Order: sequence, then structure tokens, then C-alpha cells
Amino acid sequence: MKQQTIYLTALLGCLVLSSDAAEPISGTHVRELPGLSVREGQVLHKGKTYRGIGANYFSLFSRTLKDPADRSYEEGLKKLAKAHIPFVRFMACGFWPVDWEFYLHNRDAYFKRLDSVVAAAEKHQVGLIPSLFWNMASVPDLVGEPMDQLGNPSSKTLTFIQQYTEECVLRYRNSPAIWGWEFGNEYNLHADLPNASSHRPKIVPQLKTALERTEQDELSSDAMLMAFRHFASAVRKHDSHRVLITGNSIPRPSAFHNTREKSWKKDTRAQYEQIMLRDNPDPFNVISIHVYRNEGQGNTQSIAELVALSQRISERVGKPLFIGEFGAPKTLGVHKEKTQFLEILNAIESSKVPLSAFWVFDHSAQDADWNVSFDNQRSYMLKQVSDTNQRMAKISSQ
Repeated sequence: MKQQTIYLTALLGCLVLSSDAAEPISGTHVRELPGLSVREGQVLHKGKTYRGIGANYFSLFSRTLKDPADRSYEEGLKKLAKAHIPFVRFMACGFWPVDWEFYLHNRDAYFKRLDSVVAAAEKHQVGLIPSLFWNMASVPDLVGEPMDQLGNPSSKTLTFIQQYTEECVLRYRNSPAIWGWEFGNEYNLHADLPNASSHRPKIVPQLKTALERTEQDELSSDAMLMAFRHFASAVRKHDSHRVLITGNSIPRPSAFHNTREKSWKKDTRAQYEQIMLRDNPDPFNVISIHVYRNEGQGNTQSIAELVALSQRISERVGKPLFIGEFGAPKTLGVHKEKTQFLEILNAIESSKVPLSAFWVFDHSAQDADWNVSFDNQRSYMLKQVSDTNQRMAKISSQ
């Protein structure tokens, strides 16, 4: 595919910043690189240690993928930038197999639409964390294989994953808007389930899914980790420094025992740590979890304790923590919703979690429970995140 060099603002190997600019790393000068990188266990942005809370902007690309006249991403990114929301995590692919057909049949036009999203992010100086394979069954369905082929190094599934990953990385690696690369969304929650036969992917013929599901469509952690390795290898062939993210949620409370003995016995604190590290393996250089509530992982009793424990683990192993999703649903009622949202936000701030993103901005399909916009009754969340970001930035600059 012909590559287009459209991002004139990219910075490669550019400036050397003074070490007193903000929280220097070991008193050394740090080269400024585009996006986010990790050095000595710290997240760096523009050569400085970084903390920030972003937004999940799930449909940022998918809306214009379906309708090229929909350029709502322009106004959305502009408003987020003005509100001190520094980055967004989004689905940089099709969700169902049918949504990938445009990529298969008109690749240049497909990428031109994604080009426009990246260019808008550059214009408004909002970072992007593209999640390249959001729905775990879509690529196997697309190439006509069951899901266990995520674990087969010779499969069409992994060949496709490698191809799409390399195309995206080569096309956008010079853009300062790309902050990191994420594999997919919450694959770990589907791995090694004792009742896996009840959680096979949906069959929706009109969306071009497989027409039947068997035990080969039950995800194992081994297959998941194989797919992670192929994705990471494809990224690192062309981008040596940006953060690599699995997209995993927080481990299930019984994840260790799910794998070892297919039971729902609760994991110990040590087992929670073991699974969290297993599911975010090298060369992934951040730990990805999603936090909405406390389910007793690691024998913790509150959201604050769970976040603090996860942050301590990340610090100990030198992999910064990314809470890729957090939030509180509208269905809790106004009081409980606000209480839960602020509880998580305060835990992120007090535990000094470097990266996090609330769920979800400008996603009308979830108006009943999760959607946050500047115009609805959940707009206070944007204000709270904005205020927190400004406090953290002020502390970092001191």
C-alpha cells in the first residue's frame, strides 16, 4: 500500500530538554520522542514524566468509517482539548466482521478516513491511543477461522493481525498525535472460563459472523498471549519506543483458579499479582486494567485499596499503570453515580496513577447508562476530570 507522508508536524529524535523542565529522570537529559514512552518505570511525554486522565472516545473513528459525512470528531476533539482532556482511547477498526469489509475492498479510502481523524487530533493536540482489534472474534470470523487460531502462529488470523498492525504503525508512527498502540478490548475477561461454552461469541449472520460456534471458539489464556506477542512484535518492528498496551481489564477475582483448575475459587493477593503480570507480558511496557468497582481482587475491600494495590505492583515491576476504563453508570441513580465516579477519580489521583481514561465520551448508543457529553447531566464528570488534570499538571511543574 502506498504510504502517505501527511504529518509535517512529526518530531523524530528531536529536542533534548533540560532536566529541570519537570521531574527529571535520574538527573539525565531525556530525548523528546513523539507519543508516550516508558523510561525507568515512568511514563514520558515530550521528554518529561507524565500523568494524565483521558477519555474513551469509542466511536471517534467508527462513525466516519460508516458515514464519511460524519466529521463529528472535529468538534469532539476540539472540545476535549479546551477542557484539558489530553488524550483519547478509541476503536481504530471495525467492530463486527461486516465493518471490516471497507478495509478489505477499498483500503485507500479506509485509511483516508482514519487519516482525517489523526490529522484532527494533531490539529487540536489531543493524543490518540488506537485499539486495533477491539472485538476478539471479528478477525477470526473475517478470515474464516475459529477463535483458537489466535494461538496458532501459522494461522490466517495472526497473519491478518500482523498485516493490519504494521500498516497502521508504518502509516502513523511519525505523528505526534499517536501516543501508544493497544491490541484490543478486555480479551482477558474471556480467557479460561469454567463455563466458557456459555460465553462463546455471538452468532449474527447479517453482521458476517461465523454461522456456528464450538469449543474452538472458547478463548484460552495461551491463545490470547500468543496473539499479544504477534501484535507486539509487529509494532516493535517499526516503532521502538511508544507504549504498548494489551487493553485488558482488571483480572477476574478467580482468574488464577480459572486457569489452573477451572474453578471460581477466589484468588489470593499474590495470585492477583501473578495473573495481572501474566496478562501484561513483555514487551508490553504498561499494565492495563479497567476499574469500575471492587470485586475483592487481591483481598481488597474498596476501590481505593484496589487501585493503590495495583499501582504498587506496577511500581515494583517498573511498568506504569494504565486504567484504560473507569466510570459509574447512570443506572445507579444520581447520588450513587457521583459518589462512585469521584471515588475512583480520587483513588487515581491519590495513588498517583500515571494514565487513566473514563468511559465513555459522546457515545449516544449508551445514553441510558454510560454516555458523557458536554450537554447531558453527566457533564460534571468532564469538569471533575479537567480539574484533576490541571491539579496534577501544576504539581508536576513545581
